[in-house]
Amino acid sequence: MASISDPYVIRYPQIVAMADETGSSVELIEFFDCIGGAMWTQHHYAQSPLVRSVRCVGSTTRFLLRPGSVDLALEGSRFPAGISAVSVIGDEIAVTYIGMGGGGVGATSCRAAAKGVLREQCDPSGGGKVASATLWLPRRQRVLIGVDDTDTAEEGATWTLVHNIARAVENEQSVYLSHTIVQLFPVAYRTKNCVSLVAEFATTEPERLVGRFGELLKKYTLSQKTGMAVYAGFSPSTELMEYAKDVKRGEVTPDRVQNLRDPNLRIVMNGRGITGAVAALPFFTRYEVALELCSGKN
Repeated sequence: MASISDPYVIRYPQIVAMADETGSSVELIEFFDCIGGAMWTQHHYAQSPLVRSVRCVGSTTRFLLRPGSVDLALEGSRFPAGISAVSVIGDEIAVTYIGMGGGGVGATSCRAAAKGVLREQCDPSGGGKVASATLWLPRRQRVLIGVDDTDTAEEGATWTLVHNIARAVENEQSVYLSHTIVQLFPVAYRTKNCVSLVAEFATTEPERLVGRFGELLKKYTLSQKTGMAVYAGFSPSTELMEYAKDVKRGEVTPDRVQNLRDPNLRIVMNGRGITGAVAALPFFTRYEVALELCSGKN
């Protein structure tokens, strides 16, 4: 008969956290193994006053948090668990979870051993106990890498190359979070489908990440017109989103990219594909709108 080493703990594979430049906004990203537990968490944790929003993206739950500390009035079935404290101090982010019963096990033992946790302080949990845990995580920065035009009419596919490069450069310092295909307006000089890509990372080494990604892109691209753009910031600007929407609606002139003034935007490879590479950036994880084919009017 098979045995289970710890039958009442389901460990989260990884937890990462990012903060904006001022430390006033935090995104907590939990990679989960049990979707039932993740959906339960999403449903109940959304009631926490420190949680601005929560959503499921692939095998992760993403919490947008505001720093602070609150007393949670937990109640079985109605509000059995939540996030009670968030702080950004130097190069670390601390998050405190609390829960009752099984929610307490999830708040403590299930998360404490996750990859990415620097250290933890946990109460005993299980049965009907109320238990809390504080986890300290590295403060990471969001880096978005947009790419377009790596293939030719004969061979290649940009979406596969971007994913494979992202996997190759991922390490403990730079966690690969998401891959989003963005449908652009089908201009006459497209290869076939006219899409660009954006890969999202949470990193403590943004310069090294961008350098390693760029080296592999230059090595493996099949095109002389590849574009690579980087956005190193918590949330792309309104200006960048308006530009991206225009690229989805119709053909834009190359000077549009050069006229963008967002200080977090950097051009790494300035081939013709830079138009689509930059346009992909603000659509990260916005899969439905990213894949819409616009007629030029909508």
